[in-house]
Amino acid sequence: AMDVCLIQTLILFCSLICCFWADTPSNKSTPNIIIILMDDMGWGDLGVFGQPSKETPNLDSMAAQGMLFPNFYTANPLCSPSRASLLTGRLPVRNGFYTTNAHARNAYTPQEIVGGISKDEILLPQVLKKKGYVSKIIGKWHLGHSAHHLPLEHGFDEWFGAPNCHFGPYNSSDRPNVPVYNNSQMVGRYYEEFGIDKKTGESNLTQIYLEEGLDFIFHQNMAQRPFFLYWAADATHAPVYASKRFLGKSQRGRYGDAVMELDYSVGQMLAWLRALGIDKDTFVFFTSDNGAAVMSGPKQSGSNGPFLCGKETTFEGGMREPAIAWWPGHIPAGTVSQQLGTVMDLFSTSLSVAGLSVPDDRLIDGLDLSPSWFRGQLCPLPIFYYRGNEMMAVRVGPYKAHYWTWSNSWEEFNQGINFCPGQEVAGVTTHTQQEHTMQPLIFHLGWDPGEKYPISVVTKEYQDALSRITAVVEKHKKGLVPGVPQLNMCDMAVMNWAPPGCEKLGKCLKAPKSQPWKCDWPH
Repeated sequence: AMDVCLIQTLILFCSLICCFWADTPSNKSTPNIIIILMDDMGWGDLGVFGQPSKETPNLDSMAAQGMLFPNFYTANPLCSPSRASLLTGRLPVRNGFYTTNAHARNAYTPQEIVGGISKDEILLPQVLKKKGYVSKIIGKWHLGHSAHHLPLEHGFDEWFGAPNCHFGPYNSSDRPNVPVYNNSQMVGRYYEEFGIDKKTGESNLTQIYLEEGLDFIFHQNMAQRPFFLYWAADATHAPVYASKRFLGKSQRGRYGDAVMELDYSVGQMLAWLRALGIDKDTFVFFTSDNGAAVMSGPKQSGSNGPFLCGKETTFEGGMREPAIAWWPGHIPAGTVSQQLGTVMDLFSTSLSVAGLSVPDDRLIDGLDLSPSWFRGQLCPLPIFYYRGNEMMAVRVGPYKAHYWTWSNSWEEFNQGINFCPGQEVAGVTTHTQQEHTMQPLIFHLGWDPGEKYPISVVTKEYQDALSRITAVVEKHKKGLVPGVPQLNMCDMAVMNWAPPGCEKLGKCLKAPKSQPWKCDWPH
C-alpha cells in the first residue's frame, strides 16, 4: 500500500511527465465519471457552507473551481435507500428499498436483512457498459450482502470495500464481524484484518480507500478506457475514525478529524486527475447519503447547518446535502446554482454526460440536469420526501408542504434517543405520526430554512402554494406503482458467516439455523 508521502511524490512526478503528454488527444466523447459519496456528512460540515472551523480547504477549493448546490437532496434520510436511489435513478418506493412492515418506517440493510437490490433494477454501471466504461466501487455498498446482491453482480467490474456498516466488534458466535472484499472475494473482516480502534478512533481505512481510488484512476487512464469510480468512504458514520496522521487535528474532535482526512482525500484525487492530464475529461460530483446523524451527539456526528433535525427524518436536516460538481472547462468555476436536485439526478445526468439515454422500460425519477449545470438553464423539479412507504412532504420551488410529521417515538425519546436535539418545534417535530393531509404544514424555505414558522392557512400565499403543490402530488401519486419491498424479512442465518473467499482465509463461521421473521423497524 502507498503511504501519503509516496502518493504526493507520484502526483508531482506525473505532473512533470504529463507535460510531455499535453498534445495527446483525449477521448472527450466518453468522459470519466467520479461520484464521491460521503456517509452521514451534513450540509453544514463544509467551510464553504459556513462551518466555522474552516477545515475543508480542498472541498472549498473544489467548489471555487466548480459549482456549488445549496438545494441538493438525498432520496431518503437513511443510507441504504439513498444509495439504491443514486444507482438506479428511482425513488426507494419504486426500487424496493423500503418496508411495509409498519407505516413510514426507515429500513436499511443490517447483517440480518434477507433482501437487497433486486435483479430487476438497472444500475448506473450496467448502462455505462454500453460505452465501454470500467466501473469500480470503493467503500460501502449497503445494497445487500448475500452473494447475488453484491456489486459485481450488478454491473461493477471491481470493488474494494464492505457490504455493511462498520459496526462491531462482534464475538463471531452471536454475530460475525463484517467482511471486507477485494472484488468478489473477502480479504478480511473489520476489527480483525482491518482494524478500527473504537477507543482512540484510529483506522487506516480512508487511506486504503484513497490508495485504491488513485490506483484505479491510474490504470484505467493508462489503458485509455473511460471509467466510473464510485468512491463511498464511510469514516463519518459512527463509530467515526481517522488515520493516525489526522487524529487530534480538528477543532471539532474525532468527527472533525474524519472530515479532514476525507477532505484531504478528495484533494488528492483531484490533484491526481490534473497530474494525469485528465481533469478536463473527468466529471466529478461530491455529496452525502443523508443528513448528519445528530442523534449520535457532537463527538460522533456533524452539522446540518441551519436546517431542522437530521438523519432518519424528512425535515431539511435529514435530506438536504452538501453538493459540488467539478469539471474544468465544462462547469463554470465559482458558480452557485439554485437548481433543485437529488442523488437520483446523478443517474440520469451521468448517463447524459456519457452520451447515453436512461432505460426506457421503467419510470426514472432522476432528471438530466446537464442543461442547468452546463448552460445555466434552471429546470423545474419537485422534491419528494419519503420515509419508508409514506410520502411525508413535497417541495415545489421555495415551498415545502408536510403531509405527515414525525421525528421519533416518545418511547425512544424518553430513552435519550433524540433526532432533533435542541430543535423541538411545537406541532412540527412530533413524537407521534401526525397526519396533515387535509391541511398540510407549509414553509417557505427561503426565509425559513429551519422550518420553524408554518405559513398561516388563511393567507393567499398558503392557498397559492397549496394549489401548486397539490397538482404535483396528484400527478406523482397517479403514476406511482410501488416496487416489491425488499426490506421486510430478517434472518440471523443470512449474516456474513461464510462470505465468498472465507475458505482461503480460514475465516468461515457456522451459521445458525434459518428462522426468518418480519424485521422490526422502530423509526
